[in-house]
Amino acid sequence: MTEQAKKRPEFRNINVFKDLPTYRLPPAGVLSIMHRVSGMIMFFLLPFIIWMFDKSLSSEISYGDFTSVFHGSWGWLAKLVCLALIWSYLHHFCAGVRHLLMDVNHHMVTKEFGKSSALACFAISLVLTVILGAKLFGLF
Repeated sequence: MTEQAKKRPEFRNINVFKDLPTYRLPPAGVLSIMHRVSGMIMFFLLPFIIWMFDKSLSSEISYGDFTSVFHGSWGWLAKLVCLALIWSYLHHFCAGVRHLLMDVNHHMVTKEFGKSSALACFAISLVLTVILGAKLFGLF
């Protein structure tokens, strides 16, 4: 390689404010990070999931209490928490199926398939989230 050839930048100390905003992850990298984020959301909202499950199955009175939360003054917040759970579950599920497919079929582990399958996972999970979110907020 000659001196005139373009050298790749060498990062020894990455500046959070200068270098990270200009760094662009590929879609598969973003999907991987969002897979972890969705898992953390489901983990931290586990007490809310257990509360919803308990209230919905204990008795008719507790089920009435459960449904009244979504129609009360703080109903929008409960619906937003449920929407976060819906998105995190659907995203985590789609990304997990993608990872399982790539584990089973080793010929799928290519840069092109990684990009296309990551974009497909984003699209599928977002479309399903919008549909279920519309149902949750009473649009149909």
